Amino acid sequence: MILVVGDVVDDIGVRPLGTVNPASDTVSEIRMTAGGSAANVAAWLGHLGADVRFVGRCGADGVDRHTAALEAYGVDARISGDPDLPTATIVLTLDADADRTMYVDRAANTTLTVADVPAEVWDGVTWLHLTGYSFFDDGVRPVAQALVTEAKRRDIGVSIDPSSLGFLEAAGRDTVLGWLADADLVFPNEDEQDFLALDGDQVVLKRGAAGATFRGHEVAALPTDVVDTTGAGDAFCAGFLADWTANRDPGAALLSGARAAASCVAVRGARPIA
Repeated sequence: MILVVGDVVDDIGVRPLGTVNPASDTVSEIRMTAGGSAANVAAWLGHLGADVRFVGRCGADGVDRHTAALEAYGVDARISGDPDLPTATIVLTLDADADRTMYVDRAANTTLTVADVPAEVWDGVTWLHLTGYSFFDDGVRPVAQALVTEAKRRDIGVSIDPSSLGFLEAAGRDTVLGWLADADLVFPNEDEQDFLALDGDQVVLKRGAAGATFRGHEVAALPTDVVDTTGAGDAFCAGFLADWTANRDPGAALLSGARAAASCVAVRGARPIA
């Protein structure tokens, strides 16, 4: 069982269908889809057949909707509802290359506490996955750190995706390295790795269109028609972990990650087609 804890979000993707007209109207394709880096990883893990449990927090009116969305992929979803704050929202604008710029309102994600992760959540767990967003948030960071401590106490593997270069730079390299110190695997992209300068055999380097590397092994990105890059890194993490936790084969895990990422970028949104 892989335990994923972290953000669940409503993604609003905006793809202009012509020239952007500043201070005026631009005809666009706009879609709202379920998202959140951690929840995306859980969805892809479930889609790939892994045994996965997700813990997160959203607005009270979104609990049933987000629980059902994850359960559709076979995820054991444990989502609590905030009575005051709405579900987190991200507005993503897509450019001509399907790359995205994100405007983030973390909302209910900021109120996740240790009470949302009771002892029974650990039943059967052999691996814990977290994202940097839980560490960047001052209120949620103690929860993330406590989870890592508990995982180490239980001899459970830990992976962390640093998630956001801007937030890493704001926190500072030394601080972030402290957060990552007990991780068995870290999933930076190239920009994040340039900033962190991680070394050791725990680094799974995501290189986008150039593929990925791990422990001297390399995989190329698989050819596909790129529609939307949102969630590609999350899908890669899920594909890698689904294979790695079962087989511990670096090459096979990289290929599994590349396949999931290729499937993700071929569709709108950050989740698999259910």
